[in-house]
Amino acid sequence: MASLTYDLTLAGLAVGSAAALTGIGLIVTYRATGVLNLAHGAIAMVCAYVLRQLVVEWGWPLSLGALVTLLVVAPGIGLVLDRAVFRPLALLGSSPAQTLVASIGVFVLLVGGAALVWGTGARADAPVLLGDDPWTQLAAVVLLAVAVGAVTRWTRFGRELRAVVDNRPLAMLGGIDADRVSAAGWAFGAFTAGLTGVLLAPYVRLDPYGMPLLVVEVIAVAVVARMRSLPVAIVTALALGVAQAQLTRLHPEGWAGPLVQAVGANLFVLALLVAALVLPGVGGRGQDALPPPAVAPRTPPGVWFTVGALFLLPVGFAGTDLHTAIQVPALAIVLLSLVVVTGRGGQIALGQAAYAGLGALFTALLAAGGLPELLALALAVLIVAPLGLVTGWPAIRRHGLALALATLAVGVTVSRFVFAQPYATAGLELGRPAGFADDRRYYALELVVLACCLVLVGALRRGRTGRALAALRDHEGGAEASGVRVGLLKILAFVLGAALAALGGGLLGMGLRAFDPEAYDPVRGLLWFAAVVVLGADSLLSPLAAAALLVGLDAGTRGGVAAAAIGVLAALTGRIPPLTSWLPTRTPPPAAADGGRPPPGGPAPLSATGTRERSGTGVPPGGAPGEGGKPSAAGDRAHPHPRAPVPGPAPTPPARLRAHHLTLTYPGGLTALSDVTLALTPGRVTALVGPNGAGKSTLFDCLAGTLRPTGGRVTLDGADITPRPAHARTRLGVARSFQQLAVFPSLTVEDNVRLGAEQGRRRSSAQTEQALRLLGLSGSVRHHPAAGLPTGTLRRVELARALAGGPHTLLLDEPSAGLDAEETDALARILAALAADGLTVLLVEHDPDLVAGIAHTVHTMEGGRIVS
Repeated sequence: MASLTYDLTLAGLAVGSAAALTGIGLIVTYRATGVLNLAHGAIAMVCAYVLRQLVVEWGWPLSLGALVTLLVVAPGIGLVLDRAVFRPLALLGSSPAQTLVASIGVFVLLVGGAALVWGTGARADAPVLLGDDPWTQLAAVVLLAVAVGAVTRWTRFGRELRAVVDNRPLAMLGGIDADRVSAAGWAFGAFTAGLTGVLLAPYVRLDPYGMPLLVVEVIAVAVVARMRSLPVAIVTALALGVAQAQLTRLHPEGWAGPLVQAVGANLFVLALLVAALVLPGVGGRGQDALPPPAVAPRTPPGVWFTVGALFLLPVGFAGTDLHTAIQVPALAIVLLSLVVVTGRGGQIALGQAAYAGLGALFTALLAAGGLPELLALALAVLIVAPLGLVTGWPAIRRHGLALALATLAVGVTVSRFVFAQPYATAGLELGRPAGFADDRRYYALELVVLACCLVLVGALRRGRTGRALAALRDHEGGAEASGVRVGLLKILAFVLGAALAALGGGLLGMGLRAFDPEAYDPVRGLLWFAAVVVLGADSLLSPLAAAALLVGLDAGTRGGVAAAAIGVLAALTGRIPPLTSWLPTRTPPPAAADGGRPPPGGPAPLSATGTRERSGTGVPPGGAPGEGGKPSAAGDRAHPHPRAPVPGPAPTPPARLRAHHLTLTYPGGLTALSDVTLALTPGRVTALVGPNGAGKSTLFDCLAGTLRPTGGRVTLDGADITPRPAHARTRLGVARSFQQLAVFPSLTVEDNVRLGAEQGRRRSSAQTEQALRLLGLSGSVRHHPAAGLPTGTLRRVELARALAGGPHTLLLDEPSAGLDAEETDALARILAALAADGLTVLLVEHDPDLVAGIAHTVHTMEGGRIVS
């Protein structure tokens, strides 16, 4: 028994050592470049193939082949990736999510290239580099980790590396060659990938698909280490390796036996799932989301007519055997799920292959139980759709890289614990519905279902929910501030995406008359995601084109051509537009020549809150009255002529929104707010001024619901709303704007404003019209996408969206940022009119003229306190 334990421990150390190498390479690459390199496993696979080619096929000595592979080929791959793929993205200012898509493209490209060069069959003759002694491998890992730590801590390059990681622009200003640092990081990361590949190849299946996915699984050790700590990654890798080896000795009887064996063989997969779903995520909120797609005007009917004719060609011209063609509509439905989740919702979803496979699996199981195939398919969709919560729930609090890892972990877990297990899939067969056994009839059925799905998704993209999804994708914080229930909307997107994927997967299985687990492999999920993104994730044409491309290329050429082609396009993401954007489209009406600038006399004299017009509540000739009836600076600056006398001051109404002794202390002890009390009075403009870091924006965010104070409370009409999130406060009538513009570039000006009316307290079209007229946006500019409009126009779009919901309190965070003098004067007149109409306005502003001209009360903040 002791001997068995020792032998299993040694075997676990060998696996753990290889996993530790992966963790070291991923962490170093991430710290040097900011890229989570999902292509690490594909680089490992290519290097393993290269070593085998040199030693087995060409007869090179093992030592020479290893030196060439590890010191020339592997670092060379890293340098090529740095120069050709990731450095251009860095120069373009691409987000981490875009670099993630590029790394997926590199993964797909290397997998497809390896399949083309070496074939798809498994190789069992990979050379053994360090022998069978795990202690040698462990020693190599420890020495490598010590060397990395020593270089990072005690050398000039290490200091430069830490500087680049902390602040790349500042490091470059200090004379550090950040490109050299990132190139070194890529070269070292590729070297560790190559070493991982040549160490693992003799003990696992060497093929273009198996090894890359195996290395992807051990990303868990880097995620547990939060992409920072090498010791944590090494200890985690060794512990998981030993534990996985020890679990192989367990052979319980009964139903638990297969499950325990699956756990013993896939402990790294479980670790990845737990790390991705439970531990704090990698990346930061709001900085690692996919960017909004280029605005895609409506596709002319002629394009759809052409596409429909092409999809009908197999019915008219092909023979009776449509084995290849019947895969296209089913796959298009699967890919349509990515249009909902990624294209419209902006969420990175790498696990859709799992839901497609579950749809096929449950269809087969229910049909085997005696249900008709179509009823079995419908029930399978209903069963799988709620499983979208598995990825939808983490999406509420995770973004970008963290969400990508969570969805990938779910896909890999389903593949390993369901599709790859005989207890779940052995002996399954899939038939076709009665009356559709013929390929032509079944293909026609698929086309009908595909057309219905396209209509459904098209309606979703155009309606109120579609606008909310687009807002979520374009600017999550702005969507929440507009009243969108962001969490619920994410869940809706993932549940609907899971349902569409299950429907397509079930149709695909029935078309092929078999449940093939390899058809729903996680690698295919990465390929599908990359294909939809490069073609245009928010276009209904993309899933159709991607399905035809993927099926047609692989059927008409060698396997791997489709992956290689999609990989090249995905690796160039950020530098080339989506391919569907090149198709002829119907362009929207051009914007007005002045970009929607308000008329010289100010905006239309409407009620500021959009309820009704009243005499004297429009924009007064000389601006708004200041406190005590004195002319405001804004009004004097815009209209120097004297204005008519105004009545004496009216009684001050009681404050509705109040902050009571607010305190906010961040982890680490930094206090941003300290015992702040503030009351906002209706019909008055309250301004917060003070130096940067005084706590103005923090107080603003606590009032808006973006931040939760650690002490104190926020009340509205005496009710405690401190626990209420931002969207709930918007629906209660507390609207806000952002210092950094929070408009939705893929929506038109009118749809931006309509979103505020739909999600706010009022939902009539009249509210939208009144807000557009009030802000001078009712002309042709209303039909123009917000992308590319001048800053002054966008500021008014954001304000109009806030007013369309009928708020009683308006929180404005530096609304004059980016405006010229004329636009600032117009803004002053608008804000004065809003306050005169009874609206409560809080202004955080650095422009002293604007504050002096319209503010009734000014509070100065310093050090997190209100000092005056």
